[in-house]
Amino acid sequence: MRVRAPRAVADLLVTAVPGLRERLAEHHVRRAWAALVGADVARRAQPRALVDGCLAVVVDNSPWLHELTLRAEELTARLHERVPVVRALRFTLGRLEPAEPPAPRPARRERSATSLPAADRHAIDTATSVISDPTLAAAARRLLTKAWRSSAEPGAER
Repeated sequence: MRVRAPRAVADLLVTAVPGLRERLAEHHVRRAWAALVGADVARRAQPRALVDGCLAVVVDNSPWLHELTLRAEELTARLHERVPVVRALRFTLGRLEPAEPPAPRPARRERSATSLPAADRHAIDTATSVISDPTLAAAARRLLTKAWRSSAEPGAER
């Protein structure tokens, strides 16, 4: 029996769902737009749609539209190198969409220091009281608290 090399799920999906390849490529271009074209271009232009290998790009003013039209060949080559589906660029004048704020990070559930017995909290405070830098003392207090909590779990030794 011959064993095949593992394949990426994305490769399997684009085979199973026609049209998904361009949608994934468009998503990749949108996420990496600033890295692909540079910060100056990214401030003035945004990718809108990828249809049949042609990436439609909206530019916010006429001078930049002219500049990007002149640089179309260079930008197309750069994009095609990273996203082979992109074979052409079409620039249009329009309003840029506001940048999406980054997704909020899930709130980390922290256990309070009160979950430790009073004697342990006192020992931690005593140990960190000799540290003169308040930021460093707070970091040491957090580390010691986590260490004491983990050693207080069932099956752990102190």
